[in-house]
Amino acid sequence: MKKIIIVFTFLLAHLSNAQNVLTINKLLELNRLSGGTVSPDETKVLFEIKQANIEEDKVYGNAYIYDLKNKKYAAITDNEKTVRFDFQWTNDNSIWYISNEKNGFQVWNMDASGNNKRQITNEENGIDGFKISDDGSLLVLILDEKITKNVSDLYPELKKNRARIYDDLMYRHWNYWNDENFKQLYVVRLNNKVTEGSKTAIAPVSAIDKVNPPFSGSESIAVSPDNKTIYYSMKNKIGKDFALSTNTDIYAYNIDTKQTNNLSVTNKGYDNAPVVSKDGKYVAWLQMKNEGYESDKNDIILYQPATQKYVNLTEGEDITVSNFVIGDKKIYFIAPHKGCEQIFEIDLETKKLTQITTTIADYTGLALSKNSLIATRQSMIEPTDLFQIDLKSKKVQQLTNVNEAYLKTITKPTVKETWVKTTDGKEMLVWHVLPPNFDSTKAYPALLYCQGGPQSMVSQFFSYRWNLMLMASQGYVVVAPNRRGLPGFGKEWNEAISKDWGGQSIRDYLSATDDAAAKPYVDRTRMGAVGASYGGYSVYFLAGVHEKRFKTFISHCGLFNLESWYGTTEELFFANWDNKGPYWLPENKEYYQKNSPHNYVQNWDTPIMVIHGELDFRVPVGEGLQAYQAARLRGLKSKLLLFSNEGHWVNSPQNAVIWHNEFYKWLEEDLKK
Repeated sequence: MKKIIIVFTFLLAHLSNAQNVLTINKLLELNRLSGGTVSPDETKVLFEIKQANIEEDKVYGNAYIYDLKNKKYAAITDNEKTVRFDFQWTNDNSIWYISNEKNGFQVWNMDASGNNKRQITNEENGIDGFKISDDGSLLVLILDEKITKNVSDLYPELKKNRARIYDDLMYRHWNYWNDENFKQLYVVRLNNKVTEGSKTAIAPVSAIDKVNPPFSGSESIAVSPDNKTIYYSMKNKIGKDFALSTNTDIYAYNIDTKQTNNLSVTNKGYDNAPVVSKDGKYVAWLQMKNEGYESDKNDIILYQPATQKYVNLTEGEDITVSNFVIGDKKIYFIAPHKGCEQIFEIDLETKKLTQITTTIADYTGLALSKNSLIATRQSMIEPTDLFQIDLKSKKVQQLTNVNEAYLKTITKPTVKETWVKTTDGKEMLVWHVLPPNFDSTKAYPALLYCQGGPQSMVSQFFSYRWNLMLMASQGYVVVAPNRRGLPGFGKEWNEAISKDWGGQSIRDYLSATDDAAAKPYVDRTRMGAVGASYGGYSVYFLAGVHEKRFKTFISHCGLFNLESWYGTTEELFFANWDNKGPYWLPENKEYYQKNSPHNYVQNWDTPIMVIHGELDFRVPVGEGLQAYQAARLRGLKSKLLLFSNEGHWVNSPQNAVIWHNEFYKWLEEDLKK
């Protein structure tokens, strides 16, 4: 504990001399609100608040109930050392969730006051996810089941072996190695919240899309109100076929007949997130058309089980959907729109589309309550809180302010919307985040923020790592361009990056940089570029083409050598769609030569810091090691920060402290001295 206090004291003093701006420990102490589901009687909202426990290196949370009548909220759990998630309601207004209070992660139940807790499942290896029926009589479980033999089965006498044997692709995924266990769906009948009889397997699932770690799984399952049908999304492929395809389908399993029907068999792209209307009249899901394109336009498909008819509700709209809820006559959804995640509605009969919200903010979650929507919302300078939107007046009311005590003493940065002319004559939205107590007569050091994805909008997000408010609070002007290849500005803009990674999107970054450098409040001699994933790739690429624009770089989990990356990444459909496919094909050689950052290392002349997680299997650690080695051999000031227990992200609170500490020390050395 003493060491941690020392680290925090150093950070507080090192990163900001002023006490009224956001600092690292203030950021990590913030309450992290998530959820926001409405009770069946529409009087309560269930949500969760999490906090990082630096000493124990974990993130714990408690469940809260907001009373819509009394306009107050209170915690219904009080054990901060327990991990709880995936909260769901049933018609009796009781709450179901996953908790590790006993015997690993199991399904638990409690009433809306947090009392009468009961452990429902007792699976030997715990559970990965679940969905409870509205009446609480059916439980659908996602379990790991041993399907194949492992090395210890083949060589039982070799007790200390650490070997893995594979004969197909997808031998690892994101941050874990595939083993003998495969995900399988089971349906369990409950009697007074007690399991009745044995589990019934409903799908021998090799992999359920969006159930694979590190992602959750309940959004991939829906139960009809009459308890006769279970809808679920699944990529019915294994090995090489899984690695090369996004073809995920929506299946309907009849509990009585034990028959399964593929509802989206004609579509070859993603079909995800099935939702059933309260009356069971409709089933809706999200669909992408193109196989292999993970950032394709996301449409809402509406299906009527009674008639077996489909309709694509958003096909004619130049918009891509994030998530949605079904009302009586309309569907409400969130979609990226010009740098913000906004709420829209679409009429089920007329297909008329209406934008409901216009605030410069991101709506991140959605639920229905009588004549209003309950939503979670955040911005670059505001952590997540609950809001209520009246569907008639469209008036927005803030329900919670879970960080009021922290934020009332903090002077916030200013977020400025700017539009920049690109090299091909387009208009590009660039957010400028200006330091607190901004002085227009002063020239500040600046950071170009390079977004990952690559197709992930630079929206009004509030991150606990890439936090633009924190960057600005340390005295930097943050320049955050919505460069080519991001949603929210039309399909053409979004698709422009595929098969052109080092082209127009990089020129867009340089346009944003030159525009910022011309501002009187930016010191053009003290500019840096930072980013992760494709943003990290962008940093490596800019390092070879920036022509003295930048004074320093930081790349986190960036792609450095597209050839070696293609040979070691796992979901090859992504590499095939965005980077043309195998580097060994003669027709692709020119593309790899032009678009791989490692081919421009001879131009590197600027300090660079490389950060990477050793469990990152999407962008394997060798990419970071190659970049760092190249920088050292070039004789450049450089630093390598590795995390042995992190993947593509930084999830450990203690690692987060180190990440921020090293990140800002590096910037200060090059941009403030």
